[in-house]
Amino acid sequence: MAIALYMDVHVPQSITEQLRRRGVDVLTSFEDGTTKLSDDRLLVRVTELKRVLFTQDIRFRVLAETWKIEGKSFSGLIFGHQLGGTIGQFVKDLELIVKASESDEWVNAVEYIPFK
Repeated sequence: MAIALYMDVHVPQSITEQLRRRGVDVLTSFEDGTTKLSDDRLLVRVTELKRVLFTQDIRFRVLAETWKIEGKSFSGLIFGHQLGGTIGQFVKDLELIVKASESDEWVNAVEYIPFK
């Protein structure tokens, strides 16, 4: 079964829209009403929903890596630096991840995209 994504507030809407056109299950922070949550509370929320978080916020990536070191469980994080790739690259890589992996593979995982 494909994984479900959760888009942080920093992710451009165009990425979400293109993923949905490709049949990817995506929930945004805006839709979930969590735009004002702190990063740690949002990571808990995403884990409760059993979704993998996509963010372009480097502080969020650092938080997830810290949680991993400390042994705190979370449902997974994908980080794509805003200047690291194009919208098309992010969409392509996220679609590949979603369709080629399972939720249990993402527990406490931090991945960087775009793939080179």
